[in-house]
Amino acid sequence: MGGVRLNEKRHLLREAFVHTIPVMTGYLFLGFAFGVFLESKGYGWPWALLMSVFIYAGSMQFVTVDLLAGAASLIGAAIMTLMVNARHLFYGIAMLDEFRDVGRKKPYMIFSLTDETFSLFCALKEPPGPDRKRLLLFIALLDQLYWVLGSVVGSVFGSIWHIPSEGIDFVMTALFTVIYLDRWKAEADHTASILGVVISVLCLLVFGPSGFVIPAMLSITAVFLLLRGRLEKGRDAQ
Repeated sequence: MGGVRLNEKRHLLREAFVHTIPVMTGYLFLGFAFGVFLESKGYGWPWALLMSVFIYAGSMQFVTVDLLAGAASLIGAAIMTLMVNARHLFYGIAMLDEFRDVGRKKPYMIFSLTDETFSLFCALKEPPGPDRKRLLLFIALLDQLYWVLGSVVGSVFGSIWHIPSEGIDFVMTALFTVIYLDRWKAEADHTASILGVVISVLCLLVFGPSGFVIPAMLSITAVFLLLRGRLEKGRDAQ
């Protein structure tokens, strides 16, 4: 019986790895860039390891390096964190039903909900049940492992050689594009994808590049709540 369960977990782990290959590509490169950047500010690989394990916030980790170097106040750091990562509030709302019965794994599932992990969760076709919960956990764990590995390796290499990191952060933009296109191909109804782009562009035009993220997320959430019935019918028909 235990052997059967172990084989099932191995199968789910392999499946999770396949799902996370696009994220692995982006996280290893961007994590590497973060490690190099961190090392250039005088913080070695233990800092990269600890920040990637306990902060694990992508762009916010880059900002944290400047906050550390500039000796920012706790209040200033908290406000900056809220501004940079406010979108995660909406990811959490979207995952309320998904995380309802995950038990002791819930704190980690909430903590590990990055942009890319959230995208993979939304695109997952595994039916509800224990296997889906395990698959979600494995996806989250693998994604963080890629980020931790990339950042530590980048920090180590940065301490040995001077490695320019300009342009590496574009990997995440490319990764978002690939995930979006993959989701588009899997959808029978593109209403949600089109609405997300249209609302984001409108908010960009109205609020500008530095202030459009929170209005866009609020607007998208409001529109999706209004159209929830139709969107769920379209998803179920896939």
